[in-house]
Amino acid sequence: MDGWMDLTLDALHGNGDHDDYNVTSWVSVCPRGLWKVQQERTGMESQQTVSTSGDDAPCASSSRPGMGSLCRVRVRLKADGDEAESLVSENGIEKLSVAEFTDSVAQAFPRCQDSVLQVPLGDWTTLRLGEGQCDITEACVEGMRAGEKCEILISPIGNGPDVSVSHPTEENLPLCATVELKAFTPGKESWQVSPAEKWEWVKSHKERGGVRFRSGDVWGAADSYSRALKLLITLYGHVREVKKQGQERAEEQRDTNTGDETQHLPSANEFKTTKAELHSNLSLCQLKLNQPERAKASAAKATQLEPGGTKAWYRLGQACQMVNELEEARQAFRKLLEIQPESPAALKALKNIASREKETNAQLGLRLSKMFS
Repeated sequence: MDGWMDLTLDALHGNGDHDDYNVTSWVSVCPRGLWKVQQERTGMESQQTVSTSGDDAPCASSSRPGMGSLCRVRVRLKADGDEAESLVSENGIEKLSVAEFTDSVAQAFPRCQDSVLQVPLGDWTTLRLGEGQCDITEACVEGMRAGEKCEILISPIGNGPDVSVSHPTEENLPLCATVELKAFTPGKESWQVSPAEKWEWVKSHKERGGVRFRSGDVWGAADSYSRALKLLITLYGHVREVKKQGQERAEEQRDTNTGDETQHLPSANEFKTTKAELHSNLSLCQLKLNQPERAKASAAKATQLEPGGTKAWYRLGQACQMVNELEEARQAFRKLLEIQPESPAALKALKNIASREKETNAQLGLRLSKMFS
């Protein structure tokens, strides 16, 4: 699991502050697999701010988007970008209201399944940073300022995409595109996000992962579950502290400003159950993506957290079968039968294991007989 998150998240969001260099690269997760992205900053197009109301301060041109920022962006293939005029104002500052951003989000576009770029090309689009709606674009704008523009070169990793289902404009790989950040609303750095807010993000990512999986976006679902797990890990200390305080102390704190947070945090049992479900769901994604070793590790963690979880035991057995660890698979399916007697799936899996072992023994006997004949 840790290796998976390193690949899908740390490599994706590990660019940091780019002031000292203009070219960076990372691995991005898209509906059709993993892609290498090289980004080159090309400078500022204009100075942009976002007008806000209430206590929110305007977004200064020197700042960058943070977690939860609504970002107004445009992505174009390089050939199109060279021919089209920029719609960004060249007359200094353009003000966009928070209300305009909110309306845009209400009409959010679906995550594209047939395009690595995942966004409507050539149009201004609003993204909420941290949701994983469009991995490549989000990773770009994390280090950009309002009014800045960058160029990206995208190439597939491994066997590459199935060109038959790719976007017509993406059949010639690698792709070269431009990303423009017009403006954004204030967001937060990860250390500024409260435990209660992180828990809400965890639940949101978990729900989004389920939606993506049901729509066939297995890579996107795995990314959502990984994001949720990474945030959940940071909540462990807070949840443990609430448990240590005890119910009486927690009730006292809820009457104070500092205790307001605890009522929005999961209980220790809810935390453990959610973590187990995320590992189990991630294991299913990894099985679908033909990553049995990772699927085995994720399912094993789920069974350790929730020994009574039938899905996790079944997925552990499947993963062990895929890596030809038949005895481990048998043990997993037998554990499933202990929890769920007469489970058709477990009984069928055990029958298949017995058949495979019988076939293997027959082949071994034939080879031995030939050696000594």
